[in-house]
Amino acid sequence: MTTATSTILATEQPILHRTRGSSHGPITRLVSPGDLGEVLKPFIFLDRFESPANGQAPRFGMHPHSGIATLTYLIEGSTHYEDTTGTEGARGLLPQGGVEWMMAGGGVWHRGGPADHERVLGFQLWVAMPPALELAEAYSLYLDPAEVPQVGPARVLLGSYGGATCPIPAPSDMTYLGVHLKAGETWHFELAQGHTVAWAAIGEGSLSAPDALRTGDLVVLATDGGPITLKAITDTAFVVGSAVPHAQPLHMGSYSVHTNAQALALGEAGIRNRAQLLREQKRL
Repeated sequence: MTTATSTILATEQPILHRTRGSSHGPITRLVSPGDLGEVLKPFIFLDRFESPANGQAPRFGMHPHSGIATLTYLIEGSTHYEDTTGTEGARGLLPQGGVEWMMAGGGVWHRGGPADHERVLGFQLWVAMPPALELAEAYSLYLDPAEVPQVGPARVLLGSYGGATCPIPAPSDMTYLGVHLKAGETWHFELAQGHTVAWAAIGEGSLSAPDALRTGDLVVLATDGGPITLKAITDTAFVVGSAVPHAQPLHMGSYSVHTNAQALALGEAGIRNRAQLLREQKRL
């Protein structure tokens, strides 16, 4: 369980941009495809969600996607999930420390919500797909905490880091980590060769980079200053991402992001086809 935190981030790399996003109840949207998503692609969307025990809980009703993948990481709490991947779809419970990956491809629907009345804290990330995968068959993977590789205090949620590779197949060259530091610990984030996109988002705590950051902040980092050194004053939890930039433009629908207008039209047609099946099954 993560506690209230205060952390120092010591790095020569400047902060290029910072945001606290926009909050709607328990959900704070830190990145969207129409704003920082253009700067951080393939990371094109990020939500931080949090609710106290017995408080207003984040709920994601049945909704569609195409052309992207979503990755949900639970720092604390547990959630139910359901999606339309596979013949019968998938449903179950994602526990604290678990990871949900859903590659939407040519069209999929899913939903989720807290499993109980305990505190919930986590992040949901959208990842842009390369042209070869944006209309592929949808699929989902759900990792229990023990299945998520760990290198020191970093959990490898996507891609590879420190010799460990997440079992989720990354769609392009990227790294996404969930990091937990105890008070007094120091950690060095080594950027992979060619990773010129980098950012960090604070789940809980207070950081300096070198300016003061706090819970709920997201920062875009320059990538030409070497490793990023982080030192914790008290326990903290945050996520960091780095990648080779996504070269394609972003063509956006209501719940879809594709590389061109034709692919977007096909993806949205796939969403409509899935909706019809859900109605026949009385799930929508």
